Amino acid sequence: MRVLTFQLDLPMRIYFLLFFSLVTIVLTAQEENYQSVLLDKELTNNADAILRLDELVVDLKSRDAMTERRKKVITVLNKMGDRFAFCIVGYDNSRKIKNVQALVYDVSGRQIDKIKQNKFQDVSAVDGSTLYSDSRYKYYSYTPTQYPYTVELVYETETKNTGELRSQWTFMNDFKMSTEKSKIEINFNSPDLRPVVKEMNLDGLGIEKDESASSISYRASHLSAIHNESMSPSFLEIAPHIKIRPVTFQYEGYEANISDWNDLGRWMSVNLLAGRDELSEATKRMARSLVQGVDDDLEKAKIIYKYVQDNTRYISVQVGIGGMQPISAIEVDRVKYGDCKGLSNYTMALLKTVGVNAYYTHVEAGHEKVDFDEDFPDLAQGNHVILAIPYENKYYWIDCTSQSHPFGFIGDFTDGRKVFMIKPDGGEIVTTTSYIDEQNYQGTDGNYTINDDGSISGSIDIQTKGIQYDNRFGLEEQSQEKIAKYYQNYWENINNLNIKTYHFDNNRDTIIFKESVSVSATNYASKIGDRLLFVANAFNSNKYTPKRYRNRKLPFHIQRGFLDEDEIAIKLPQGYKIEALPENIVIENNFGSYSCSYEEVSGEIIYRRRFFVGNGKYSNNEYEAFRKFMKDVTKWDNSKTVIVKS
Repeated sequence: MRVLTFQLDLPMRIYFLLFFSLVTIVLTAQEENYQSVLLDKELTNNADAILRLDELVVDLKSRDAMTERRKKVITVLNKMGDRFAFCIVGYDNSRKIKNVQALVYDVSGRQIDKIKQNKFQDVSAVDGSTLYSDSRYKYYSYTPTQYPYTVELVYETETKNTGELRSQWTFMNDFKMSTEKSKIEINFNSPDLRPVVKEMNLDGLGIEKDESASSISYRASHLSAIHNESMSPSFLEIAPHIKIRPVTFQYEGYEANISDWNDLGRWMSVNLLAGRDELSEATKRMARSLVQGVDDDLEKAKIIYKYVQDNTRYISVQVGIGGMQPISAIEVDRVKYGDCKGLSNYTMALLKTVGVNAYYTHVEAGHEKVDFDEDFPDLAQGNHVILAIPYENKYYWIDCTSQSHPFGFIGDFTDGRKVFMIKPDGGEIVTTTSYIDEQNYQGTDGNYTINDDGSISGSIDIQTKGIQYDNRFGLEEQSQEKIAKYYQNYWENINNLNIKTYHFDNNRDTIIFKESVSVSATNYASKIGDRLLFVANAFNSNKYTPKRYRNRKLPFHIQRGFLDEDEIAIKLPQGYKIEALPENIVIENNFGSYSCSYEEVSGEIIYRRRFFVGNGKYSNNEYEAFRKFMKDVTKWDNSKTVIVKS
């Protein structure tokens, strides 16, 4: 066999060397796109994950045709960042998924997994519900074996509901997540489809904007992560984002042209709510029989609300999932369950039957207060629905998903925020009931006896209102074991605590919760020779000290405030006298006030305390002063009293 050989001259050698080098560089570059070792330190600092690329292209083809194409790439730096890597895409009868795929890359940028559409989990968005059977989502959750890793999600959807145009685009997804590249592009085939865009917190970040007669686009890059600091504002208050709303759109066959909240309210009332309040004649007779002999509309409303609480159950489906239109009242009445939309509409129908007006209201619910934008009438704002009942120039608010809240009390889930109220003749922005400052009240009265061995026994009465009521009234539904555990945690400063008896009184009319508890504990006071040392404030010492920051960046917000008032009588053991009492103290500042005093009366110590914190917004420079205030309260709450055998 003859072997053919050849020899390259020098120029040809260089040519081949360059060619193979170029191929190597190209192939390597493909794997280096998502390399984690080369990440900019400014993006990894304070970050659990990095948004390497978030790109969305929206095509508004007509009033009843919209597609979305999205590519989202996230590098997860540590275990805390796993929460950002969850891949999920929702769909229903109106929104179809045309394509979805996920890719996973290791630290070197090498692809290690590929998940095609048929490998995504496909589940109902609402378990155990037939009313919302068309609401589903596909998801994929990667289980990492090492960090960092990168997940890429690509999907395309199409829908006839152009009213579901996404209401916002955040160039940063959350606290502790930086952004390498983010882009949104909205294309529209005619001028009437052009959406309104409102820019939020974009100044100074170099975010680029391009507009033409048929498109709007924004591009952002190299945005460092925001560290979530204690009591900081909600993420959207400080993060760069844009709000987006369609003006001319179609939703489930209903066309709209919206310029203000009044327009939107009228359109929703006519198209999404009208005809959904039908009930069977039997149910109408039942509702009327419940209020027979009752003339006052507010009393009627209370009776109907109690009936709904006792006879229906709530299924969690946010506004926007399962559609914007509520399930018909007659269907909810049949199955006795519903989401916030369905239960609110059902309750409204029952109220209408007995002659009571109520208004269907969209709200952004959550323990952080988020307002509707008065200048931005958007169908997609809000994640929850409640009812407003007008009575004597006041609105009484009810959350029809709650089976425990008293009539007219909504707690911190929907309190004190601007919401969208829908009336038959239009819509308006109003503010729900606010619970602030002294309205969030707790009063503690009690007495206890200190024995010669350091043990104590006594009884305590606690009365709460407002948000403090909201935090406590659920106790009456708990088991004896859980109640005992609750008090042991609440009075964690008392070792070896024994809950002897307890009694609760939940006045749902005045919205006051009362607790009467008798306790005992060993070794509460420290015995040193002939002396006993103890903290007089056994039952309401401050446990919260704000976190320390060397260089705080963000402002802080006290959302609601509160007032605590305490008076405790302490009986000394036989043959003991007071040797040393803490000094009486009064502190007043911009954040609130604190006072405590000690008085000897007929062989007892009367301890009085008043602690008030007011709601307000403050700069980052004021945070350390607030922190000192809370630390001082903790210090004075834990001041020691000394008694000695006489």
